[in-house]
Amino acid sequence: MRIFTIPSTVAFFACAAALTAAEPTTLRLEDFTDGQGAAPAGGWSAEADSVIHLKGKGGSLVTKEEYTNFTLEWDWKIAAKANNGIKYWVTKVGGKEWLGIEYQMIDDTANPDGMKGGSHATAAFYDIKAPIEDKGLRPVGEWNSSKVVVQDGRLEHWLNGKLVGEVDTKSEDWKERIAASKFKNKPGFAPGTGRIMLTDHGDETWFRNIRVQSK
Repeated sequence: MRIFTIPSTVAFFACAAALTAAEPTTLRLEDFTDGQGAAPAGGWSAEADSVIHLKGKGGSLVTKEEYTNFTLEWDWKIAAKANNGIKYWVTKVGGKEWLGIEYQMIDDTANPDGMKGGSHATAAFYDIKAPIEDKGLRPVGEWNSSKVVVQDGRLEHWLNGKLVGEVDTKSEDWKERIAASKFKNKPGFAPGTGRIMLTDHGDETWFRNIRVQSK
């Protein structure tokens, strides 16, 4: 019987990689602030089974921590005609407003903005790039599962287990898309690191099992 051994250098780097890979963290309501350091208030509430519920005005929330390369996963559902989203690489652009890349969550069938389709539809890079057409969105009121993967400037948007959009923020294509978007006059937009935001567009939304794993 032949016995194979792993070279010590290979074993060392394998162990090092395992040690540096962070475990997924579930984000609770207390992991967010209102952007000025205050605790979430207004329409935001924590419910059973890791659910964060927005009903009524509460203002957008940002994480206390910043993230660069990461995988973000969450479940969500919205009320009829509602609009919401999760943003990432969120920073205070120009020292004034919190902005970042938005994973759009919207009623594609009844919200006026969602009915525009394209880069305003669910799972889009909002106002930057549209998702694929056959994306498998579930009906309003049902839970959807979403994922954002960020690695060295490459971004992926997933919906219900399907890759529905990807971009390279270091490419000329990305620069052209930003120049054609509402963010064209926002120097410093999406700098490659930042916070995660739960947005508030005034519509009822449920987030569940928000998990982030830094790389």
